[in-house]
Amino acid sequence: MRRLWISLMAMWLPMAALADGGLFSMSSREYGRAWEAVGRLELAGKAFCTGALIAPDLVLTAAHCLYDTTTGAQVPVDQIQFLAGWRSGRAAAYRRVRRAVAHPDYVFDASEKTERVRRDIALIELQLPIRNTTIQPFRLAPAPTKGAELSVVSYAHDRSEAPSLQGLCEVLARESRMLVLSCRVDFGSSGSPVFNFVDGEPRIVSVISAKAQAMGREVSLGTELDDSLDILRQELAQDSVRLSLDAGARRETGAKFIRP
Repeated sequence: MRRLWISLMAMWLPMAALADGGLFSMSSREYGRAWEAVGRLELAGKAFCTGALIAPDLVLTAAHCLYDTTTGAQVPVDQIQFLAGWRSGRAAAYRRVRRAVAHPDYVFDASEKTERVRRDIALIELQLPIRNTTIQPFRLAPAPTKGAELSVVSYAHDRSEAPSLQGLCEVLARESRMLVLSCRVDFGSSGSPVFNFVDGEPRIVSVISAKAQAMGREVSLGTELDDSLDILRQELAQDSVRLSLDAGARRETGAKFIRP
């Protein structure tokens, strides 16, 4: 995760761990099992982000995770791997990636840094779905209001071997398509799911995009989901059709030049 400096006006966990607002390491499966749909995204062996399953074959993450920070080029999908429930050197499931799409309005090198946050969302389609009774995709919920209390499950550079949960943190402000949160995040937390609890069930309401400074304190910035997921699903479908057409064209071309 790159630092953005801006100026801005149930068996899940014991309730005590949620209430104190601190980070709770889920290095033990006793509490981590229910969160194994959150995983590490390995990116070309150079970096990692966090992602979460929202369907057996779909991972939600931040768009900037799909780009090489040194070249600005998109990371090839054959160099991305999703490690569901990664903990102490092992994952509950390993999956390669078939396709990855960033929001079409996301601009990796946008000059206005907050503009990168507002559409910093991506979907990754896995080569094979994860069908495991202990790894259940998360459902979604509408964007929270200012003052709402949320939780974040993430990996980070100093806690890369197990996910940590912070609860509860607060929505400090809402800008256009962006949440300013008191949640603590760090490098590697990009793409982390932000949860609201609906009838005791954690549902994703945002994706972590960046860390920043606001009102003299460190904050995190989250991208609202709004209509972005529908757009991303359409992008995946169009990409699938495009690949099929390209494959058909290659087969047709090959047939033309076959000699008896």
